[in-house]
Amino acid sequence: MPMINADGCLLNVQVDGRDGGPTLMLSNSLGCTLQMWEPQMPALTQMFRVIRYDRRGHGKSGVPAGPYSMERFGRDVLAILDDLNIEKVHWCGLSMGGMVGQWLGANAPERFGKLILANTACYYPDPTNWLNRIKAVKEGGIAAVADTVIAGWLTADFREREPQITARMKAMLIASPVEGYLACCEALSTLDQRPLLPRIKSPTLVIAGKQDVATPVSTGEMIRSGIPGASMTLLDAAHISNVEQSHAFTEAVVGFLTQR
Repeated sequence: MPMINADGCLLNVQVDGRDGGPTLMLSNSLGCTLQMWEPQMPALTQMFRVIRYDRRGHGKSGVPAGPYSMERFGRDVLAILDDLNIEKVHWCGLSMGGMVGQWLGANAPERFGKLILANTACYYPDPTNWLNRIKAVKEGGIAAVADTVIAGWLTADFREREPQITARMKAMLIASPVEGYLACCEALSTLDQRPLLPRIKSPTLVIAGKQDVATPVSTGEMIRSGIPGASMTLLDAAHISNVEQSHAFTEAVVGFLTQR
């Protein structure tokens, strides 16, 4: 696992799968590490060279002082590609990963083939929820918000049916470095990437969860309608749809990336 330097921040990067195959880069949700993609890895690594990484402030990557921004996260991705000497990749980002994908699609179009933007938003009209979460984490750590976050990540039915997976996801969240988590929340509190959408020329698939309250279907529809030619797939899932509906998510990704 290489550590790649992006303007002084060491980023934890993992490359798996087919040497010489088309390359797919995966980008995580807030509060997750690259481990969140484990359900997809057996299928994806048979077809693609797969790059995963921990966003700054997360996992084994560095936790520089904030503020962070979507541009900063995007430039981190370009630093990874440059270091690995990879000219062009497909992109699949969930939640924050989808937001970073919007920035990249608009600002570095020559580096990206197809874009998959899952369970994500381009705009938060009201920062109150983020400001409340920042306050709660500052006062009580990530554990103070963990149950609320997990309830948004996975439906009650899934949590009851899959307690071990749920426990792993919660442990991943709670292990997030507090300073990095807060800096990411602050970046999200001012998110407005609506002007970027018409500039995205890559073939784009938007994935939304029918039971996602964090980024509901309406936010996915806003992105789909803003990006020329984008299509949309709905999954019966809450926010972390690649875990809750892992097979359907993987099928949607592979189907989109392999269609001509």
